[in-house]
Formats: sequence, C-alpha cells, structure tokens
Amino acid sequence: MSSVSVRLEGDTEELLAKIRQMEGVDKAGIANAVAEGLRTSTLERFREELSPEGERWTPSVRALEKNGKTLTASAGLKNSIRAKSDDTGAAVGTNKVYAATHQFGAERTIRAKNKKNLTFRIGGRWISKPSVRVTIPARPFLGVSREDEEEIREILETVFEGDG
Repeated sequence: MSSVSVRLEGDTEELLAKIRQMEGVDKAGIANAVAEGLRTSTLERFREELSPEGERWTPSVRALEKNGKTLTASAGLKNSIRAKSDDTGAAVGTNKVYAATHQFGAERTIRAKNKKNLTFRIGGRWISKPSVRVTIPARPFLGVSREDEEEIREILETVFEGDG
C-alpha cells in the first residue's frame, strides 16, 4: 500500500509523553478518525485536481481532449484509496501499482511490441514511430495538507480537553 507518514516537528515531547501516559484513551479510535479524515481529503483532491499543497495538477491530454478530469477516467485510482488504522497509527494509500507514477511523475519509453511501429494520434495528426519517450508529470494526491493538519490538531485537542 502506498502511504504517507506524518512526522511531528518542534516541541512534541510533552504531547508524546501525554499520549503514552493516558490510560483509557481510545488510541485506535483517534487513529481511525485521523485516517478517515485523511482518506476523505484525498478523495476531495481528485474532485478538485489539487495536490496536498494546493497546487493544481497538470491536466492530462485525455482530460483536455475530452473536457474531463485528470486521474479520473475510470475512477480506479480514486476508488482504490483506503485508510488503515490501529492503536499504533494510521495510514492512507492505494494498492494500485501505477499510483507511484502519478504521485511522483515518471519518464518512460514505450516501444512497439506486436508491430513495427506505434500508431497514435496527437492534435488530430496520426503519427507512427517504433518508440516514444513520454514524461508523466507528478500529480500528488497522497499527503497531508494544512487543512488536514488542522483537522488532526482539532481531533487531538478534543481528546485532551478534559485532561488538563
């Protein structure tokens, strides 16, 4: 499963000590709330076509030609997003092999296999070549946005409100 981990920075020792010392806290419930929040925001990124940092994805050729959305032709990637959690943490990711290509981008050479040349159409013109080099831009969908950080903070504050 592709996933994103969260690293706390700054003065976190007090928070971590408090988490370790609290008995009766439903850590699995907290992790589940965090995981589901991250899964929901990840799905929202597909609708908005934005990275966790709020940057617009480079539109795909298919989306431009068909006036559609990038990374959603079959919805296979979007529908594969899953959240996992237990009392030790939370993860959001996908088991799709091609997810990393879209998350990080890639360069690939595509070669004709069954015929002498690949034949494809670009901008209304038919082109025939034995191989082509393609660059797939990164379109990050996994990650923790500022809004996600705020939601996680709110979840933790709610848990700690009664224990001050």
